[in-house]
Amino acid sequence: MSRQEAVTRAADYFDRGDFRRDLARRVAMPTESQTGESIAALGAYLTEEMIPTLEKLGFACRVVENSAEGYGPFLIAERHEAEGLPTVLTYGHGDVVFGQDGGWREGLAPWTLVEDGDRWYGRGTADNKGQHSINITALEQVMAARGGRLGFNCKMLIEMGEEAGSPGLRELAQREGAALAADLLIGSDGPRLSAVRPTVFLGSRGAVNFELEANLREGGHHSGNWGGALANAGTLLANAIASLVDAKGRILVDGLRPKELPSAVRQALSGIALEQGMGDPEVDPDWGEPGLTPAERVYGWNALEVLAFQTGAPDKPANAVPPTAKATLQLRFVVGTDPTRVIPLVEAHLAARGLGAVTVRPARSAVFQATRLDPTDPWVKWALASIQKTTGKAPALLPNLGGSLPNDVFALILGMPTIWVPHSYPACSQHAPNEHLLGSVAREALQLMAGLFYDLGEEGMAILKARAA
Repeated sequence: MSRQEAVTRAADYFDRGDFRRDLARRVAMPTESQTGESIAALGAYLTEEMIPTLEKLGFACRVVENSAEGYGPFLIAERHEAEGLPTVLTYGHGDVVFGQDGGWREGLAPWTLVEDGDRWYGRGTADNKGQHSINITALEQVMAARGGRLGFNCKMLIEMGEEAGSPGLRELAQREGAALAADLLIGSDGPRLSAVRPTVFLGSRGAVNFELEANLREGGHHSGNWGGALANAGTLLANAIASLVDAKGRILVDGLRPKELPSAVRQALSGIALEQGMGDPEVDPDWGEPGLTPAERVYGWNALEVLAFQTGAPDKPANAVPPTAKATLQLRFVVGTDPTRVIPLVEAHLAARGLGAVTVRPARSAVFQATRLDPTDPWVKWALASIQKTTGKAPALLPNLGGSLPNDVFALILGMPTIWVPHSYPACSQHAPNEHLLGSVAREALQLMAGLFYDLGEEGMAILKARAA
């Protein structure tokens, strides 16, 4: 029994083609959650694929129906080895975005795994079937190397609605708190900082969308007859937006900006640069909060984005003063920003500037809370050391993901520290045609997760004692 045996077994599983066969089966299941028409396929992923796989590893499994009508179920699985051992919860989602069948390049299709060099194409390869498949396989190899035991208790949550905003997940966590209780979450979603650099992130930015609207009158009126005498809805809305965020992307409203960039976050990001891969946009160095690096702006600060803006008839402009204008904005925010105060703050800000004719209301989208484990937590040091021991690479540490995922369920509702180890990379075409996983990253990820789980069995109790102290 040795750590190296677990790591080697993980690489061998990949090299034999076993991992590719597992993933091909899972990709072939069209588990779109955004259509509202795939409940049977979503349930089948759990009953036909996940449960048989996990039961072979000694997990007791049960499917829990979603309290949100019309959305996919959840799988809660548990392998209990002994009282007094550390308990880890791992998470993944088996649902995917729309297949977008007609948009893939020739020779590719969303529900068929196609290997082209290092790229493994198929919907869900990167988000998230490939990622949770890596973690399940790593658990299996650790058990084999340790004589059928992990050395810790393991719980698993697989949801089937993440791409639809995780409806019902928070209610599930509140109802099933005891069943999901653990000392630590280890999850995998989102991209690494780059394909060649293993990455750990400790939470995610939150997100809240809201709409601004100026609705002044019925119908447009000729700009020659009325221009200069009638308020222009487009002009009002443009000024409202400009009062919220300036021409360099700096947020102008107190309360929508963090009070500071914590020193531990700044230190964690000191060696981080936004990676620029082929096809990625060029970073605008002067955009956003002054005095911060691009990485600090994405991973340590808030961003207010104008997602949509419409007034008049943009495709067929007429000589008329537009009576209405509408925009959708999004605030991505870090820990310390209260999303329930966003709309009241914006309303008060606009009223104080004589822009009360612009109304503010929440958009129809999920609100994600911001979360971030303290970068100095003992679990963080442990995870970074384990990954470096396996790969020989210093992993990137991101205090939080720049995007949003339901980490608030684990960090805030279930109250556990959260460690995320992503297995994708920025140019994976996630949510787009030609989604793919890199074979080289998958192989390395299998090894580093086998090392991580092995080390948890060896060192988990010591980490719990260090945290308690």
